[in-house]
Formats: sequence, C-alpha cells, structure tokens
Amino acid sequence: MKLLRQTPPDAEQTALQLDLFASEPIPAQPAVEPATPAASVAPVAPVAPTFGAPFQPARDPLELTPAPAAPHVAIGGQSKRRIQLGEHILEYRLLRSKRRTIGFVIDEDGLRMTAPKWVTLAEIDNAIREKQRWIFAKLNERRERSARRLQPQMQWVDGATLPYLGSDLTLRIIAAQAAGIAYDAEKRELTASLPPDATEQQLKDRVQGWLQGEAKRIFAERLPIYAEKLDVRYRSFALSAATTQWGSCTAEGKIRLNWRLIHFALPMIDYVIAHELSHLREMNHSPRFWATVQSIFPEFESVKRALREHAPETLPIF
Repeated sequence: MKLLRQTPPDAEQTALQLDLFASEPIPAQPAVEPATPAASVAPVAPVAPTFGAPFQPARDPLELTPAPAAPHVAIGGQSKRRIQLGEHILEYRLLRSKRRTIGFVIDEDGLRMTAPKWVTLAEIDNAIREKQRWIFAKLNERRERSARRLQPQMQWVDGATLPYLGSDLTLRIIAAQAAGIAYDAEKRELTASLPPDATEQQLKDRVQGWLQGEAKRIFAERLPIYAEKLDVRYRSFALSAATTQWGSCTAEGKIRLNWRLIHFALPMIDYVIAHELSHLREMNHSPRFWATVQSIFPEFESVKRALREHAPETLPIF
C-alpha cells in the first residue's frame, strides 16, 4: 500500500494490577438466610476485553415494551427474566450458585444476577429495585461505549489525528528516501518520513515506536515524584503492552506501566503511577490502600472514573 501524501476523507511472582477496562461489579447484596448470618462475598471478577476486539453490538437490556406473559426463559443454566421498574422493563439473567449473597454484574449482555438457590425470586427482584439507580447508570455507560465503537476507525493517512497526552496531534506523512519521525510541539504535528513504497504497517510501527519512546520518557519523569511523596523505592519499571491492565506492581518493587497511557492526559498517567507505587506500602486493595493513594493523589476518584470511561476500542489500532 503506497503512503504518498494523501488527503483525508471528507466527511496488563505475585503482582497487584490496575484493570485496563472491566465489567462493573457492585458489592454483593446481602441475602437473609434463616438462622445463619450471611457471609460477605467479594464481588464477581470483572471481564476485560482486549484491544482491537471486533465489535459485537450489545443487546439493549432496557426494553420499553410490555413484559411477556412468561416470567422467564432458561438459557444455558441461566434464567432470563424481566422486571417492571417504573415505566421501564428491565431484562436480566439469573444464575443460581452456591454463594450466600446476591451478586450484581453488568457486562456486554446487560445485567447478570447470581444468587443462592434458597433465595426467592421476590427477594431477588427487591434487591434489583434497591439498586436500580446504579444498574441504570451502568447500563447507560455500556450503551455509550457501544455507540463509540461504531465510530469510524482512524485512517492512517496524511492529516489524520491520534490522541497524545489527552488531546489530538496531527499526523503528517512525507515521501523521503531516509525514514524518520519528528514532533512539532507548537503545531502539534507528528511528521513521519517514509519511502514512497512504504506500507501502512510500516507507518504504524514508526508512530507506535515514537509513542512508546514518549511513554518511557514521561513515566521515568513522573515515577520518582510520587515515589518521593510516598517515601518508597521501586526496583525497576518497564513498559507493558498488556490488554487487560493499565499497570502492575510486584512485591519486589517491579513496576510495569501500559504504554498506551501516553494517549491520556497527565492526571490519568499520574493516577496509575500513584496507584502502583501505593502497593509498595499496601499490597492489597484495602481501605488503607485507597487512603494511601488519596494521601498523594487527592482527586483520584474522579480521575479513576474518567480512565474507566475510556474504552480501549476507541484508541488507534496498531
């Protein structure tokens, strides 16, 4: 594929990890068991997609149509049910298990409920009613992510834009015998020089190499700042190309940071760095861990939410 100057079209040893992108679990809803107090159960582990996964439209779990006469249909060991919530009909999947609490998970197929066999359907429906605001908010987030997936993918042509440190830079392509790449910070232009017969993958490799170099440089600058604030020492750091984590930290002090963080604004990068370094004080995700993160990054909650909202499929595919 020729890459002559073109005109754009008109129109993630034991390590603690920071999930890249995951289904949103809600803390388990306690259920009443006769004569035995319910035990606390950890939320269901989230499922994370990989970069570049083909888009499969998520079925809309909110259907504004009358509920059918049949209350549920069994599918693959799960009961498919509906519940009237105000003006809406909410469809969900019910899975019976040996757990002692009611669990909620929002995934690409909508709401999934997990409950012990002795919990009645009425109790499950009541649990849903109590959490309906959270459920609707997460379902809406899923729909928005699905809509973003439908946006056209980046076209690797002259004049294309790609995210760098939270805003777009413009890609410029020039035909030259000597290959190279240069960034003009004032114009926010990244110019790639390539032979006239270069392929699109050669262009992608050149741009990815530059972005990874920038990621390594910026991470090396930011890590010592937060390590000093926490009074901790990390042994080493390296770039990661994981598809399920933004970063990880081992008990030996080895930090790995996903190079794709370079696409995001500096506060998001700093949050992941502060998160991983905090594990050198607390190798867990206990309240004391989050208090440690907050001590050096007070605004972590809002930045954490913003990072979660950035779906991997919206990033350039290399």
